[in-house]
Amino acid sequence: LAAATGGPRPELAVWLLGAPFAVVLAGVDARVGRLPDVLTLPLAAAVPLLLGLAALLPYAMGSWLHSVLGALVLGGAYRALHEINRDGFGLGDAKLAMPLGAALGWYGWDVLFFGAFAGFLLGSAYGIGLMVLRRADRSSAIPFGPFMLAGGLLGLLLGAFTALP
Repeated sequence: LAAATGGPRPELAVWLLGAPFAVVLAGVDARVGRLPDVLTLPLAAAVPLLLGLAALLPYAMGSWLHSVLGALVLGGAYRALHEINRDGFGLGDAKLAMPLGAALGWYGWDVLFFGAFAGFLLGSAYGIGLMVLRRADRSSAIPFGPFMLAGGLLGLLLGAFTALP
C-alpha cells in the first residue's frame, strides 16, 4: 500500500522494514495483551535512525527533525496517559508510540495527529462494538497496539499520498 500510494522514495524502505515488526507486534498484543520490549525498543531506535539516512537521499519527502520530534511527542503523550491511567495504557503502548510517532512525524504534524487520532477512533469503535454485543463492559481491557498500528498505517498512507510532488 505504501509503495502504491507514495511511490519509490527512500522512506519506503523504512516502511517496508518496519512492516513485519508491526504485524508481529499487533499479533502478539492481540493474543497476549503485551507489546514486548525485544521488539518495541529496537524499533524505537531504528525508525528515527533509518529515517535520518533516508533524509540524506534524493527524493525523500519528509523531515527528519519532525520525525524525531514526533517520536518524542507521541511517546511522551502515551507515557503521560500511562501515568494517568496505568490500567488503561501500558508502558508497551508508550514504547510503541515512539517509532510510530517518528514514522508519522516524518510527514508532518497533521499526519502525526491524524494517525494517532485514527488509532483512538478504531480502538473506540472496537470497544463500543464489543459492548453492544455484550462481550465487554466499560472496565474490560482491550489490547490497544493493533489499533495504534492500524491508525499509524492510515496516517502513513495519507502522508505518502499528500507528499506527492
